Amino acid sequence: LYFSAQDGILLFYHIKDLQYEMKLCADISQPISSLVFSPDYTFLLLVTEQGPVYSYKPAHSGEAVKLLDTSSSCFLAADFLIPGEKYCVSVTISGEVQIWFLEDGTCLSKLNLGIEVHIS
Repeated sequence: LYFSAQDGILLFYHIKDLQYEMKLCADISQPISSLVFSPDYTFLLLVTEQGPVYSYKPAHSGEAVKLLDTSSSCFLAADFLIPGEKYCVSVTISGEVQIWFLEDGTCLSKLNLGIEVHIS
């Protein structure tokens, strides 16, 4: 079970029977608004409330790597485009939908919806 708190820390809980172990995976020092696994579970996207999106590879137990950043508007949500995990789509609060190449964080395409977006 992966879990994040408002302090920006990604935690992993290994649960077996009635016992569990907790492991600190990454500390990005920004509140995390959502966690999204790639379809093959090799990547985990960490979407923050302040704009940046990070990638974490559970099998490698390394640090989270900043993939995307925007100063114009905060990301509301992000997800992988399938098949594979080369691209992701994001939407900002201001209504901008973006397609990103995850290898280097390049924004490939943008579409402005012209409305403010909310999660309900």
